[in-house]
Amino acid sequence: MTSVEKRTAHKIELRANESGGTTLEGYAAVFNSPTGIGDYFVEQIAPGAFADTIKGDVRCLFNHQSGNVLGRTKSGTLRLSEDAHGLRFEVDIPNTTLGNDVRTLVERGDISGCSFDFLAVKQTWDDTGDMPSRTLQKVEINEISIVTFPAYTDTTVAVRSLDEWRSANAPTPEITDPAAAPVIRADAIKARLKMDLDIKVRSTR
Repeated sequence: MTSVEKRTAHKIELRANESGGTTLEGYAAVFNSPTGIGDYFVEQIAPGAFADTIKGDVRCLFNHQSGNVLGRTKSGTLRLSEDAHGLRFEVDIPNTTLGNDVRTLVERGDISGCSFDFLAVKQTWDDTGDMPSRTLQKVEINEISIVTFPAYTDTTVAVRSLDEWRSANAPTPEITDPAAAPVIRADAIKARLKMDLDIKVRSTR
């Protein structure tokens, strides 16, 4: 079962928009930028990983709280795009108590980062180096967040993903003990011999 993970995004900036309001902008993710996930593995995001998901309905929240909506792609107040650098976002801060608070906190420098939740839809692993390496090739997101503490979290979920990959790709153990070898029933041997005989008989006709 795929689980939601959180990742730190990067510094955010404010600028005035054409309507006289304030737009908050930055990169929610950077491509091809290896980042250590604790002491467990190194992770990077491949270009194009967000291409499909940003066509959907994505929201910008404050601190990942569903009641703290700052913008939405469906309404046009949140705009997401991929470029050569990463996943870029622009959100028009609403003229609400929450929006004004966020704008003031960003202006003061009290808040300076963001984060995003994602589901790893397609990923590859390389376990041959000193530390395992994970490449996210396709992810799904339904929100990005302006956050008080931008940090890599949900390490347990990330490590579980590594363990699942290792389990699925573990080599089949070599059987060295004859007693542990699979038992082939006599009737199965007879059936196999009969099948071989039928094939030989047909092939001579």
